[in-house]
Amino acid sequence: MSAVGDLHLPEIDYNSPDFGPHNYHEQLARAREQGWLAHSPLAYIVLDAESGDFFLRSRQTAFPGPQLAEIFGITSGPLFNHINANILNLTGDKHRRLRSLVGHAFTPRAADRWRPVMGEFIAQIWDELGGARGTEFVAAVAKPYPSRTIAAVLGAPVADASRLHHWSNMVQRQFDIQALATQVPEIEQAVLEAEDYVSKLLDDRRANPRDDLITALVQAEEQGDKLSHDECLNLVLNVLQGGVDTTQSQLAHALRLFAQHPGQWQVLARDPGRYAAPAVQEVLRFEPIAPFTARIVLSDIEHRGVTFPAGTIVAVCSERANRETRDGETFDITAARDPRLFTFGAGPHFCLGANLARAELEEALAFLAPRMPGLAPDGEPRLGGVEGIYGIEALPLRWD
Repeated sequence: MSAVGDLHLPEIDYNSPDFGPHNYHEQLARAREQGWLAHSPLAYIVLDAESGDFFLRSRQTAFPGPQLAEIFGITSGPLFNHINANILNLTGDKHRRLRSLVGHAFTPRAADRWRPVMGEFIAQIWDELGGARGTEFVAAVAKPYPSRTIAAVLGAPVADASRLHHWSNMVQRQFDIQALATQVPEIEQAVLEAEDYVSKLLDDRRANPRDDLITALVQAEEQGDKLSHDECLNLVLNVLQGGVDTTQSQLAHALRLFAQHPGQWQVLARDPGRYAAPAVQEVLRFEPIAPFTARIVLSDIEHRGVTFPAGTIVAVCSERANRETRDGETFDITAARDPRLFTFGAGPHFCLGANLARAELEEALAFLAPRMPGLAPDGEPRLGGVEGIYGIEALPLRWD
């Protein structure tokens, strides 16, 4: 049995200028050729599906939000309180209780109820393009679409979509190590503003129930157990932080991939009813917007002849695990693949909003593909960093 600290592992330095969206696929692939494990400044990176599944599902691991916050000196204040209340950072009975109380609000059937609204929003955004044959896709489509959708799902005024987008983008940065080093005051301000906004929505829904997610959470009950105000507040903030910026980023990556693979876009456009769901599955597999999912080891754990001491942080690499399938380096929406993905995590902390995200992406791609023939890049995209949420800052596109 070897201690993980004694192993000679390939190094992946996310702080290096040589590591970034332009070449991180290649660097991870080279590391994977050397084994299932690599080292980085903060964590050991798990590069294969079997080991990734082990660490994500193990009861001896947890999401390391509080520990990462402490590394960056966040030991009190609004962001500290939010991190400690985040469902991602809860374990055991507390976590199981919350998931059981709210699970019905996040099923595939619950997500499907919002598909007509999603269709209306993507159609409105298309009309706003005014017949153009090109656009900067992020600002024109990918940004407003999920923020309007999440406003409708929460029961917030659609006019507030831009504010919801800003708060989502900022609060989401609690998972970005670069942002934790430089933007804590801005993140804390967003947390405070979002908490105040959501708290008012909760108070209103208690007095005036509606057909929306906030009402569903306020009324959630199981054997007499109900959510407290603070629990509802933090769950809505979780939905907000995970339901806007992430979908925006994944939709932008989808259009970038299809612009690079015009034959695949033609397949989708010819039969969107058949291929929208497989297209979303392939986009999620090929370019996950959460390339790494962190866990901290709670007590000494052994795996594949290696001991990981308590306190060790591991980062499960969804990018490599997702590609561990036949022809995994090829983008093909018609290919038969292993349906298992690591993009939304696995185990007890599998993403609550996964079904809503899939529905949003399917509705958008099914609508856009027939209307954007000849999709192609119209300049170089401006890609974000891969340390937290891997987004696209600008994506110029054109079509016939």
